[in-house]
Amino acid sequence: MSARPSRQRGVALLTALLVVALATVAAVAMVSRQQVDIRRTENLLDADQIRFYLYGIEGWAGKILEKDRQDNNVDDLGEAWATHLPPIPVENGQLTGYIADAQGLFNLNNLVNGDTVSAVDLQRFRRLLAGLNLQPSLADAVVDWIDSDVNPTVPDGAEDDYYLGLTPAYRAANRPMADASELMAVKGFDAATYRALAPYVVALPKRTDINLNTAPAQVIMTLADGITLDAAKQFVANRPTKGYASVDAALQAPLFGGRNIQRIGLSVASSYFVIMSDIRFGRLEQRFRSLLVRADNGATTVIARSQLYL
Repeated sequence: MSARPSRQRGVALLTALLVVALATVAAVAMVSRQQVDIRRTENLLDADQIRFYLYGIEGWAGKILEKDRQDNNVDDLGEAWATHLPPIPVENGQLTGYIADAQGLFNLNNLVNGDTVSAVDLQRFRRLLAGLNLQPSLADAVVDWIDSDVNPTVPDGAEDDYYLGLTPAYRAANRPMADASELMAVKGFDAATYRALAPYVVALPKRTDINLNTAPAQVIMTLADGITLDAAKQFVANRPTKGYASVDAALQAPLFGGRNIQRIGLSVASSYFVIMSDIRFGRLEQRFRSLLVRADNGATTVIARSQLYL
């Protein structure tokens, strides 16, 4: 008879231990969930603070560019806007940024003017591709991606009949590019091709001129046949400290002597600028790219903003 109470006490003890174990697991789960919720809330608050700092950097860039336009009508790399913002410590973080001239790059949307292919810009783009050891024929597919018709350029273009045969299938945009990264969807482009081209191209919402005061050597090479990278680098190195005052003055440089340079699409002033911002706050660090347009009176507007992966 004594064994039964002993067994009952054993069962009660095991039951009690099970209840304690379950309560412990539940408590740990609750604490862990609470910690996750707290961390998530902290990250959201940090992200909000980062966004406010981003607006501050964009405002700083806008004021500098506005004052620059009030001072002169020429844009060059010796001006205040072209100076990188040094790392600035803020409470619980750090921020830095810089302004780059978007019109120092080749605007992909220049390739098509309305419903017409721009012969000058197409030739320049082909030179850019060749100068980067890429196939100049890639330009045909880019034109077809942007133009409004559905007729592929022979022999290397591509329209819906090509893209609908892919997996997954999609259609040609048949409109100006919203971002240069759209090249990754264009026939003939892969990650390596895009990485090689990306530093020298941009997709802006309207036709723009190439600023001869800010264009890198790879873009200067596109202006005429036979311009080598070394010669273009020499031109960039010899640009006046305050930049060329006019396109005519720039085209007097020795590099362009005896070359049939098309003046169309060239300038020494810019309206579109890119603001790059790196912001760290709390546990978060984020990078942003903002596109800003400046009106003739100097007023600036941010027209696009994207977060980049670090």
